[in-house]
Amino acid sequence: MERDATRPNLSLEELDRQVFFHPNTDLRAFAAGELGDPAIVEGAEGIELRLRDGRRMVDAGAGLLCVNAGYGRAEIADAIAAQARKLAFYHAHSGHASEVAIRLTDRVLKLAPPGMRSVFWGLQGSDAHETMIKIAWYANNALGRPRKKKIIARHRAYHGLTIMAGSLSGLPQFHRHFDLPRGPVLHVGAPYFYRREDQAMDEEGYAEACAEELDRTIRAEGHDTVAAFIAEPMMSSGGMLPPPAGYWRRIQEVLRRHDVMLMVDEVVTGFGRLGTWFGSSLHGIDADMISISKGLTSGYLPLAGTIVSERVWAMLEEGSRRFGPFHHGFTYVAHPVCAAAAMANIDILEREDLPGNAARTGAWFLERLRARFGGIDIVGDIRGQGLLAAIELVADRATRARFPEELRVGQRVSRAAREEGLVIRALPEGDIVAFSPALAVTPAQLDDILDRLLRAVERVRAGLSPAA
Repeated sequence: MERDATRPNLSLEELDRQVFFHPNTDLRAFAAGELGDPAIVEGAEGIELRLRDGRRMVDAGAGLLCVNAGYGRAEIADAIAAQARKLAFYHAHSGHASEVAIRLTDRVLKLAPPGMRSVFWGLQGSDAHETMIKIAWYANNALGRPRKKKIIARHRAYHGLTIMAGSLSGLPQFHRHFDLPRGPVLHVGAPYFYRREDQAMDEEGYAEACAEELDRTIRAEGHDTVAAFIAEPMMSSGGMLPPPAGYWRRIQEVLRRHDVMLMVDEVVTGFGRLGTWFGSSLHGIDADMISISKGLTSGYLPLAGTIVSERVWAMLEEGSRRFGPFHHGFTYVAHPVCAAAAMANIDILEREDLPGNAARTGAWFLERLRARFGGIDIVGDIRGQGLLAAIELVADRATRARFPEELRVGQRVSRAAREEGLVIRALPEGDIVAFSPALAVTPAQLDDILDRLLRAVERVRAGLSPAA
């Protein structure tokens, strides 16, 4: 094919619009330039981004909830370079390994909740969840239970966007037009206490209602057909929803009663985000499998893992006795350079006690959010845990009525924040804006985030008509 002779004359922004396939983007409008110029990031330090056009932006989202250690950590870059010079790649199939991957596995297991046995490595949360599903199916085949294959997830959940991980996700826009969900996947309600139908119900009562719904679903399907339940310790992209008091205790009682595995998605909550190394430890969750990614390397390189318990490992060994080799894996399983990035990242998290900082500054931030935004009439709920937090915007605080969807109030606030030099996320379902800064964030930086956010919210509020 002949090269377009005009292409060398394009600006980088124009070239982006012509050739780059952006995820979660209106492709036609972007390519036509209707969404403005792309935001091309040239560098970053701490929690600040430096854009190609000269602007500096405060990133209150840690990338996509992943840059836990903050940007510009030379120790991680140095570890990546050193490992690439020593051993850039070798595969982990058929008993091969690298020292750095073995050391990382041992280190992660020591940080993980008790009872975990081994880690299957991948590259991102989606493939970790695909691995979980395959392990659950394989284990039940090994135990002679071929019908026990259904996976129960929750509405509003986000577990990735590959075919099965996307099916587990409970957000309609990720299903529409892609023929999802596929496979034996069911969904039950999210623990969305603010939106509970019976507003007189307290947290314990609401937790019991959630557990009863799960119990009814398993009974209706038949416990001999349900393999696993998957959930985040605290729901993130689905609304930043802390579990109501008693939720995890009651959910686990139901799962044990029906011999259903518990697959815990710690892609976001792992490695300090909630103020502990794992959200499972904070919420008293006894998992069969735990997925990890994002904060494992702080996003410096892609790496993910599926941590399996002693119980599941015994099932896998039974499968080996019956079936021979475990025929699952990827080219880049336990990639040595990615493992080196994770080791250096964990060094920083431990040395600077960033999980502890997340607990302390997260509690302070939530308190300040409530103090500064609690009296604004379009702010319905302010919630969070550790360094995950959100504000839910409503048309009527008394009735909790939502704004009409076409107003896109959450997205308006996100855009207004960008004009204030602040990057925040408007979540997919409802007018919810979310915050997940790097775990190294300081109170002074959080105060700056609040100042910028307040200006953005007030600008959007002023632009809404009384009828809205």
